Amino acid sequence: MTIQEAQEKVDQWIKTYGVRYFNELTNMAVLTEEVGELARIMARKYGEQSFKEGENQDPAEEMADILWVLICLANQTGVDLTKALEASFEKKTRRDKDRHKNNTKLK
Repeated sequence: MTIQEAQEKVDQWIKTYGVRYFNELTNMAVLTEEVGELARIMARKYGEQSFKEGENQDPAEEMADILWVLICLANQTGVDLTKALEASFEKKTRRDKDRHKNNTKLK
């Protein structure tokens, strides 16, 4: 599925099952919550914390939730995520094409 197809599919799901989009501020709060859930999994899986009994251990589930809400925000605010990602690649390439290669901390 392309990013554009994902944006269309989320929009259709919202219109079919979700009644309407939550407002932008609510979705921003939901996005923050989902990032926190991913952070909890990462801290337990790769950091020093341990999982509690019955706690979700699947980062894929939380990453998908983050992507879902981000797509909702993009749809609500008229952002074409394909174009935005392409622009981000161009910006990062211009800015960082040599920076990381020359970073002795990464060698």
